[in-house]
Amino acid sequence: MHLALDNLCGPGKSLKAEAPDANELAGLIRTGVARLQDASNPNLALESRFDLAYNAAHALCLAALRRMGYRASNRYIVFQVLPHTLGLGPEVWRVLDKCHNTRNLGEYEGLLDVDERLVTDLIAATEVVAQAIQN
Repeated sequence: MHLALDNLCGPGKSLKAEAPDANELAGLIRTGVARLQDASNPNLALESRFDLAYNAAHALCLAALRRMGYRASNRYIVFQVLPHTLGLGPEVWRVLDKCHNTRNLGEYEGLLDVDERLVTDLIAATEVVAQAIQN
């Protein structure tokens, strides 16, 4: 267990302790890597590339959290705990957090405003996550 993550566990908190499952981890990593690869396809619409890269990032970050023995009660926490799950700093998780907010505006308010720079930054941050979880 990890003290910082343990502090986020409990009633009404963002995490709960749950033993890792090897099949779940393998599936999350496999789909995360596949989506990340597809997100780099310039023939796809920019919005599709964003969706693929965001979902890849979420799957890989969730795998990192699950590997540590925790489950998240909400989506965004998997990005915020990256310093504890993969040792990654704000240069990665802040990009992912920004993309989470962008995704929410698109999903819940129909305001998906993405540009090439955001998608490029998201793919780059997700590549760092993929490399960290596979090492």
